[in-house]
Formats: sequence, C-alpha cells, structure tokens
Amino acid sequence: MTETPSAPRPAGRTLLDVESEAFAVAIAVGVVTLIVGGILFAGSNPPIWGGLSLGLATAGSILIAGVIVAYVGYWRSRSIEGQQWRLELKSWKFIVDATSVALVHSVLAVLAAIATFLLLQRSFQGLVLDAPFTTIAMAVVTALCAYWIYLSVSSITTPKLSSLLVLFMTFGTLTAMATASDPAWWEYHFSQLGTFGDRSSSLFNITLIIAGVLVTTFALYLQRDLQVLVDRGVLVKKNAPRTVSIIFVVMGVMLACVGIFPLTVSILLHNLSAMGMAVAFLVMLFASPWILTGLPRRFFVVCGGFAVALIGGALLFEPVQYYNLTAFELVAFAIIFAWIAIFIRYINAVVEQPAAAATDAALTPGKAAA
Repeated sequence: MTETPSAPRPAGRTLLDVESEAFAVAIAVGVVTLIVGGILFAGSNPPIWGGLSLGLATAGSILIAGVIVAYVGYWRSRSIEGQQWRLELKSWKFIVDATSVALVHSVLAVLAAIATFLLLQRSFQGLVLDAPFTTIAMAVVTALCAYWIYLSVSSITTPKLSSLLVLFMTFGTLTAMATASDPAWWEYHFSQLGTFGDRSSSLFNITLIIAGVLVTTFALYLQRDLQVLVDRGVLVKKNAPRTVSIIFVVMGVMLACVGIFPLTVSILLHNLSAMGMAVAFLVMLFASPWILTGLPRRFFVVCGGFAVALIGGALLFEPVQYYNLTAFELVAFAIIFAWIAIFIRYINAVVEQPAAAATDAALTPGKAAA
C-alpha cells in the first residue's frame, strides 16, 4: 500500500518580495499623504514648525501611517524564512508582539522627524512655506518613513529588538528632558519628568509604557532562542527558557506601570512598580549563573561586572553622596538597559554560532575532513 505524499509546504516570501512591497507601500502612503496635505494646507503659508506647520503635520502623518504600515509589514513577514516560527504563536501573543514593534518604530520615526524639523526651524528662522511645497515635503518624508518601517519590521531579530529598545529609550528620554517645563527637574528625581501634565510628561510616560511592552516582547524571542540552546544541550536547566521569559515579562510590566502610574497619580503604585522592576533585574543578574548554567564563563564575568557597576553607583549616591538621586537613577537605568541589550545579543551569538561553524565547514571541506 503506497502512502499519499504530503503536500509540499508553500515557499516563504523572499527579501526581494519584501523590498518590492516596501516600495509599493511607500508610494501608496505618499499619494494618500499628498491628498491629505493638499486639503490641509490649501491656501495657507505654514511655517516649518509651530502650530499648523510642516513639522507637526508630518509627525502626525508618520505616526498614523507608521502604525498601519508596521502592523501590515509585521503580519506579512511571518512567512519569511527564519520568521515562520511566529505563525505558531497564540493570537494574543502575536498582537502584543506586533503592537510593541509597531509603536516603537512609529514613535522613533516621529521623534526623528520632530528633531529634524526643529533643527530646520532654528536654521531658517522666519522662513514661510507655500502650500504646494509643504504638501510635497510632507508626502515625501512620510513615504520615506513608511518605507523604512516596512523593511525594518519585516526583518525583526532579537538583537535588532534590543537596539531598537536602547534607541527608543534614549531618544524618548532625552526629548522629554530637553522639553521639560521645569528646567530644574533634575534637582528632584528622574520620575519628576512625568509629573508636569504637559506634552513633555506625556512623552516620558508613553516612552516608559511602550518600552515596557517591548521588554515583554523580548520574552517571546528569548524563550525561543534559549529553547534552542536547551535542545542542543548547551543549557543544563530545562526550565531556563520559561524562567527567563517570566522574569522579562515581570520587568516589562513593571516598567510599563512606572509610566502608567506617575507620581501625580499614585506615589505608592509608582514606587512599587519601580522597585518591582529593580528586583526582577537583580534576580536575573545574580541568579544567571544558576539559571543559565552551561553558557561560557565569560558571560557570567560580564554579569559580575554589571553587578559591581550597579553596587558602585549606589555607593556613590549613598553614603558617598557624590551625586544626587536623579544621577543615580540615570546610572541605574543605563546599566539595566545596557545589560539587557548585551544579554540578548550574547544569547543570539551563542545560538548562531553552530550555524556559522556548519557553513564554514561546508565551504572548506578539506578543513572539515581534517
């Protein structure tokens, strides 16, 4: 009795397909933005920035178009080779994953656009634009951002997510600092940035919320990467993927809650959220030699270095009193996010190492035979 052969799995989309789609999406976004801009600026002479301006309108169009483009690109990228594991994710996990990726890309593009137009406004003070130029410029900038976002979300990897997290936190926090309504905010504490009730505070709190969601997204990618290492016999603890995933989810939720509950909303919930994130990080940092037994010793040396840096930073605050609470909080945040980025990239490097070795052996058969 002969068996009926199973149907071949359909071939995934290629990077060339993604490139073509990104170009088509950019054209579509540019056309739509051109129409909207033509209506919005008809008969006006807007400035580069301020009020109904080229910069403000472009930032809004980038945010709206960016979120839509990111969702579409991230959903379609599931069939790309290397990304097909996401087809097996539960719907709610995929939605959280896609939402964090879409928001980070869109807000990063918006922050870059705002910084660019503010710089242009200061460089060309008093310049007034006409409606046709403003409309075309708005469409071109929005289309270029849509093109970048579509390409970026279609090739998401764990190291890329870590880089996006660092960039997002850096730009979001620095922008909030630069636009704070109280120039003396740093004399109090880091969380003071989220208490003014203006655009600066909203940006700071939203940055923390989106960053927290992105950290929870890392749990999906890390659990997959660590499971690969368990299956290969690199990691000794079978429950390491789930344990690390849970810790990252806790860190992400606590970070998001810091933004959800600024000091003006609830001092207790804000402080508990900040302490919860710190505790989760310390557990991960100090327990990593037991949780991740099997990784190269150099990784744990790096973890020890971060622990020493964190303890040293705390001692410089109290009892040495070299700097104030704000400086210590900035140092602590920098250490935490630097460790997250290095940890993720290191795990990815260990995962990719056997594949690289296999490729090298295939290209040099004489060496493999030896």
